[in-house]
Amino acid sequence: MGGTHSTIEDIMADEASIAFCTGPTLDLGCGPGRLTEALTRAGVPALGVDTSSVAVEMTNHRGGLALQQDIFCAIPGAGQWSHVLLADGNIGIGGDPAALLRTVRSLLHETGTAVVEVDSASGVDDRNRTVRWETDDCVGEWFTWASVGASALYALAATAGLRVRRTVESNGRVFTELAVHSIDRGVGDP
Repeated sequence: MGGTHSTIEDIMADEASIAFCTGPTLDLGCGPGRLTEALTRAGVPALGVDTSSVAVEMTNHRGGLALQQDIFCAIPGAGQWSHVLLADGNIGIGGDPAALLRTVRSLLHETGTAVVEVDSASGVDDRNRTVRWETDDCVGEWFTWASVGASALYALAATAGLRVRRTVESNGRVFTELAVHSIDRGVGDP
């Protein structure tokens, strides 16, 4: 997804995910920065965060701004971000979605939202599995990952002080917007 190999469906789904983001946005696990760049081009202040120096370099090279850092460590502006983006299944980072959502909550302003791309199979709740990237040319290191569908996200969000506001499907990809639990803006309340 992203880059010169993007399909029109990928581009439309990416646009659907960033449409939620109207103010300063953190793109956690930004990878090569296609969403960070798109937000920046749209005039939305955005910061990508990734542990990969190559990903950060790619993001910065394409016009986005990115920081090389573990997302579970102190991130600039904690508690002040309008939006946190977990695209491409990045809810799976670290294999513990509940811990990740608690981190996300700590980054958000009291009126902030998180945009989480979840597994298209709603009932999926597969945590603490070990995976690795493999291509024709290389095999990566093993790391812990999780997959979460929209229905499993409700309980996970609640434990982190977040609540589901709405879920949107775009071209086979599913995005769930989570709001800080202490606010009630009346949009998509369960």
